Amino acid sequence: MISMKAVGLVGLIALTAGCGFMRGSDRDTDARGAMRFSAKTVDCMERAMFFESHRSSRDGLVAVGSVVMNRVASDQFPDTVCGVVSQKNQFAPGVMRRPMTSDAMPRVQEAARAVLAGERHPLIGDAQFFHAATHRFPYDNMHYVVTAGGNAFYEKRKSHLVTQRAPLRAIEGLTGG
Repeated sequence: MISMKAVGLVGLIALTAGCGFMRGSDRDTDARGAMRFSAKTVDCMERAMFFESHRSSRDGLVAVGSVVMNRVASDQFPDTVCGVVSQKNQFAPGVMRRPMTSDAMPRVQEAARAVLAGERHPLIGDAQFFHAATHRFPYDNMHYVVTAGGNAFYEKRKSHLVTQRAPLRAIEGLTGG
């Protein structure tokens, strides 16, 4: 028998989810409780990975996807994958409209679905930013956490909390698949 307390809790969750209280309105669950995403959301994640990781490695793809999901979870960015990926001046120019044609598409598609299902790059942590690993910037608030797929991933921190000021040597082969 279901208690009234449980019914009330389920009602509150449904009400707050409908009001946009819970971040990430582009996802839902199926009958088994597994997370599922719309085709549009999957396309947006694939686009971020395809254009930003340069299709170079699975680790690079998953790291880019992990940053997208960190941004979705943050109050500082839009609360959907497509909102994050299409945000002006944040991802590759034309990311939402350029065609994705490459032999790497099956790998990109697999990695996008894996990240949307919950996989994260094990060294990304809370990083919400990255740039091409070959670039250097004079800022003192960039704490680097990993380099993968041709990109250096970092957290923005107060200067006195930065302990890794330069991009790390590339590490590959940490993600499954």
